[in-house]
Amino acid sequence: MHKLLMKKITLAAAIVGLSAGALSVHAADEDAAKALLKKNDCFKCHALSKKKDGPSYKEVAEKRKGEADAVQKLRTHMTTGPKVKVEGKEEEHKILKGSDAEIKNLIDWILSL
Repeated sequence: MHKLLMKKITLAAAIVGLSAGALSVHAADEDAAKALLKKNDCFKCHALSKKKDGPSYKEVAEKRKGEADAVQKLRTHMTTGPKVKVEGKEEEHKILKGSDAEIKNLIDWILSL
């Protein structure tokens, strides 16, 4: 009986360990995300939690929460230079420059807010 209990405990611990490892692999790197935003001068128009010329990153996360295509929508917005309204005038959104991995990390970070 004791051996069976130990096997169950070991199995449960292994499952929990694997789950925690899987979560950390997908966790966004906040420092890298902020560095990419700074490098691309995104903080000129956006802030973490207050509205500037553009919405805050928390507003973006709230708006996209639960959308199946949120990642793709944000990637398209950040990498294609769509038209946006700033102070009533239409202008092109700056195209984010970074690797696919950097952009994916940034989007994951924004959506985690």
